[in-house]
Amino acid sequence: MGAPSTEHLVVAEDQVLVAPPMVPVFPELQALANSCGVATEYFDQSKELRQISAVTVQAVLSAFGVDASTPTSCLTALEERRLAHWRRMLPPVFVTPQSAHAVTWVHVRDGDPVGMWIELEDGGIRHDLLQVENNSPAEEVDGRLVGEASFQLPRDLPLGWHQLKAESRGKRASVPLVVAPDRLELPKSLQNRHGWGFAVQLYSLRSRRSWGIGDLSDLSDLAAWSGHQLGADFVQINPVHASEPTAPMAPSPYLPVTRRFANPLYVRVEDVAEFAYLDDDDRSLIRRIGAEAAGNNDSADLLDRDSCWQAKREALEIVARIERSPGRQAEYDAFRKAEGDGLRDFATWCALVERYGQDFEDWPWELQDPASPAVKIERQRLADRVEFFCWLQWITDTQLAHAQAVAKSSGMRLGILHDLAVGVHPHGADAWALQDVLARGVTVGAPPDMYNQMGQNWSQPPWRPDSLADHAFLPFRDMLRTVLRNAGALRLDHVLGLFRLWWVPEGMPAYAGTFVKYDHEALVNILVLEAHRAGAVLIGEDLGTVEKWVHQLLDDRGILGTSVLWFERDGEVIKPVEQWRGSTMVSVTVHDLPPTAAYLAGAHVDLRDDLGLLARPYELEWSEYQQEIHAWRAHLEQRGLLRPGARIPEMVVALHRLVASSPCRLIAIALPDAVGDLQSQNQPGTDQEYPNWRLPLSDSEGHAVLLEDLMKSEYLRRLVAAVGG
Repeated sequence: MGAPSTEHLVVAEDQVLVAPPMVPVFPELQALANSCGVATEYFDQSKELRQISAVTVQAVLSAFGVDASTPTSCLTALEERRLAHWRRMLPPVFVTPQSAHAVTWVHVRDGDPVGMWIELEDGGIRHDLLQVENNSPAEEVDGRLVGEASFQLPRDLPLGWHQLKAESRGKRASVPLVVAPDRLELPKSLQNRHGWGFAVQLYSLRSRRSWGIGDLSDLSDLAAWSGHQLGADFVQINPVHASEPTAPMAPSPYLPVTRRFANPLYVRVEDVAEFAYLDDDDRSLIRRIGAEAAGNNDSADLLDRDSCWQAKREALEIVARIERSPGRQAEYDAFRKAEGDGLRDFATWCALVERYGQDFEDWPWELQDPASPAVKIERQRLADRVEFFCWLQWITDTQLAHAQAVAKSSGMRLGILHDLAVGVHPHGADAWALQDVLARGVTVGAPPDMYNQMGQNWSQPPWRPDSLADHAFLPFRDMLRTVLRNAGALRLDHVLGLFRLWWVPEGMPAYAGTFVKYDHEALVNILVLEAHRAGAVLIGEDLGTVEKWVHQLLDDRGILGTSVLWFERDGEVIKPVEQWRGSTMVSVTVHDLPPTAAYLAGAHVDLRDDLGLLARPYELEWSEYQQEIHAWRAHLEQRGLLRPGARIPEMVVALHRLVASSPCRLIAIALPDAVGDLQSQNQPGTDQEYPNWRLPLSDSEGHAVLLEDLMKSEYLRRLVAAVGG
């Protein structure tokens, strides 16, 4: 479920993928791989142990900046890693849960005294660190002996980002100290009864006032209506991360150019405060532009992001020229200050894309490094455009904040449930601005399984675990803070990526990759701390092959999991609903599966057959589908939720009644189910063969459904009643 479709692939058409020969891993390479968290073997989905070729391991280690080509180079790299550790006076960052028995190390010249203290986030100072026994022998480093001392941190430190400091004979060091909650608790209002809400691909939900694409005003209206009138607790939306500022704009919301900033495509132009102060000519011009774009709202044709953004950008450039009031200017200045260099770099990238194209690797070489003097000069030369893109982010942020405020004021217990994509575009803003923490020469994907026997390559550059730690996880924290600021809850796509990711070396097929481990304790602690501070609930997409200990760790930290009705089976046996995991968000279907009515009709089997995606004969797939649906129908009838011979619409309602009887904390109703839509938003395994992420919300006849139509739907209210709304 968390895996992007192959619409995420950004691979040159003429690139030849070569599988590496199966070369055994030699002992020195094994030791180096272990020290970097690079797997040399793994258990596949069928629990069979798979060996990784030394060629793959060497290529992945190369992405760490390590030469692993020979036994000698591996030993040299191991020694350099050892020395790098002992040359540090303190670790690059120290992350701990609040009540943990936390002990940190400090390196000083052997025999020298050392003192440690903590400067708290609020300005206070703590000296009550307790030195504890450390019998580690001294190490020779650069011709001198270095000893290691250990200090136990107080167990009553306040939550936050503090500074851990050390001093020894005039030498000082200071690193971030992160103290996280032991557990992220659900709001009290959700602890005694489940919450429910609609799940919608926002771009697909248009109103009569949209400009051809669903926008943040539509989101506010959906939240207000479903909260006030239906008692909904949240609206779950697709990732609204930023996409390209020029055409073509990638349709997939799971292939953003950055995960930190949002897509101004979702802005409602008329809701920008300065729109009210346009002169008559400019207001008339924008209304003409908007009316032309809005002419697409009633159409069931594929959504056209490029034409919509062209219209909005033209209109927003006019609005941006209006002088802001002192208060509005102060708010904008505060936003820019809070987002700092990250916003400046993103806006610079956007301005450079307009001038030089979407792939920064095709730019003049001196502009490919964001820290180069040439970029600074170009930023000054393009200052107006950089300013415009900063302003766009502020406007988008204010409308996101308004949507959350409206949702909460409607009585929703959570509000807007945002989605965090697993990665970013390989040629996007993050890939350019965060080159020092994203790995090069590799991409993220998934190993072979029963659905994708060749594995998957999602084309996205992964975090480099060592570089991310060296940067104190600040890029991760800053991204979370921006996304969580306007969220009542956050779903993390492919949450297993906090623990490990499948790295695929450039030029190799997806199945030739290997797993790389991450410091999941640090990442989860930072995630829990930032969600706690934002007052947001966390939901991890943990479907598929996820070890039980991962489920347990996430549950212990208060991070909900994900359940999908169709997958609640043990082999051929449907699991009793009482045995489903309680700490999850459950739904009948999700965006990577067909709407429920289509699934019940077997449309997914026919579609996959038409697209050539079936790995087995059509007759076998159809037979197994019929057996599956027969089993679900019998299960519903046995529980008294469905009468014999009931038609598909009644079965959709019965399935929602079933999930409502589960112990799951949250229930999501896919909005397409509520209007009888039969079209899948995404067909995994396809690129141009299927119009992924481009379909408007439609009814069973294929007619466009607008936001205003939802309020007249009796069937929608039946589904809401089924989940207890």
